[in-house]
Amino acid sequence: MTWGAENSPCTLDGRRLRLNPDRSHDFCMDPAVMHGLGRRHVNGDECLMTKMQEMSLNFHFSVEQTVGACAYAFFGFNGTAGVWRIHALNEAGGWKDRTTVEDMDLAVRAGLKGWKFVYLNDLEVKNELPSTFKAYRYQQHRWSCGPANLFRKIVPNIVANKKVRLLKKFHMVYSFFFVRKIVAHIVTFIFYCVVIPTAVLVPECDLPVWGAIYVPTFITFMNAAATPRSLHLLVFWILFENVMSMHRTKATFIGLFDVGNVNEWIVTEKLGSLVKYKTMPKANNKKWLFLTLLPKGFKLGERIHVLELIMGCYLLFCASVDFFFEGKNHFYIYLFLQSMAFFVMGFGYIGTIVPH
Repeated sequence: MTWGAENSPCTLDGRRLRLNPDRSHDFCMDPAVMHGLGRRHVNGDECLMTKMQEMSLNFHFSVEQTVGACAYAFFGFNGTAGVWRIHALNEAGGWKDRTTVEDMDLAVRAGLKGWKFVYLNDLEVKNELPSTFKAYRYQQHRWSCGPANLFRKIVPNIVANKKVRLLKKFHMVYSFFFVRKIVAHIVTFIFYCVVIPTAVLVPECDLPVWGAIYVPTFITFMNAAATPRSLHLLVFWILFENVMSMHRTKATFIGLFDVGNVNEWIVTEKLGSLVKYKTMPKANNKKWLFLTLLPKGFKLGERIHVLELIMGCYLLFCASVDFFFEGKNHFYIYLFLQSMAFFVMGFGYIGTIVPH
């Protein structure tokens, strides 16, 4: 969605986006602002998986994007629900297909030209979350692989740029890319799914409680605070994110080394199921939900995920060792729960199951 230099209305696919004049004036009339962004998820209550996605994304938008906008620091464009200034698009070089995150690529190049970003947390633009596990995995592969691949390609441009301050360069390279797009995925998987379970097999290894429990708990509550209505799902969210960290880590390495399916682009499938469910006759709603939970048939390759099952077996073994040999830190409680999460997702019992 774009607007020109003049005060023209903002449109998207032929439908007028009605903005409060007092709010839209803040960014539409500021010649230094290149785009405004807003977001609201319409199917957050569709299933447990969409609720947990909403918890992660609400923190991202309500905290990370808002703080970045308030400080006029750099933050990435999410590809949709945004209003762009045409002049900023042209000056940044337009869309490029060198990575699968061309929206982030464009935002970085525009940021290096000195353009500012605005995020409107109170502006709601409807957006649908992927509700099938298959679609979500493809999306997370692209969201993890793409930024890592862009990192290796654009860092020289960031370092050599003379239009932005050194502090902003440091923020873009270290905080935005290296920590959030690379280290966060790898550390989460290595620590929670490799280090902790392996440590219980080595009695001499003593993990500090503050590192294994206290600090992660604090960070988790910070993430969950953006979605207070889902606080009761906190434990499930932790287990879900740890499983997904395995896929994100794999995708991150693919992007960093520019190998394999690094440029694989699969459009995230959106079912529009919330709309279909609401528009169905009331008598058919229960039938639709029953078919969703108990499909008549399924493809084995779509429901059985080998990597998750292998990790589930390993964590179950480590949990059993810790339990029977009375580990002093009682890590078996976490390991049993995490192994069950890997098994549940490994057998495909997560998200909306679409009947064939």
